[in-house]
Amino acid sequence: MFENVKMPEGLNPEVLEHLMNPKNYGKLDDADGVGVALDEKTKEYVIFYTKLDDNIIKDVKFATNGCQDTVVIGSMFTQMIKENDLDYANTAVEKIHEKLGKLSAQQLICAEIVFSAFLASLQNFENRKNGADEELHLFKMKESCETTATKKDDDEDK
Repeated sequence: MFENVKMPEGLNPEVLEHLMNPKNYGKLDDADGVGVALDEKTKEYVIFYTKLDDNIIKDVKFATNGCQDTVVIGSMFTQMIKENDLDYANTAVEKIHEKLGKLSAQQLICAEIVFSAFLASLQNFENRKNGADEELHLFKMKESCETTATKKDDDEDK
């Protein structure tokens, strides 16, 4: 789709495609696992829905109120793991880092929130399988998406 577009330095066509047309975005009504990763400082979150069948990720969706980096990473990651097994999904975390190349500190945190939401969905699946009445599983992020610039602006507002 973007073959003839001159890419800004550092942006590849695949990333642009996921930015303009995110894949697997939305809610999965019949999910086996629902996980949320929450940045309590910024209130940014990612919700991850997984549909599993015999260790295979049959379907997956995500939603976020986060930045464009979070949307791109969520889109790319869900495309990579859909129709693959859980072992592959765990290696996909490393593979997506390779695909995206050098990430800024903030982009790394965006990636981490996506991956944490995925892991929370797997934990929710396990908890439900073991009899827990749990609607979703929540992981609170240790690192915040808040950038130095945002902190500086906030400090100036005080």
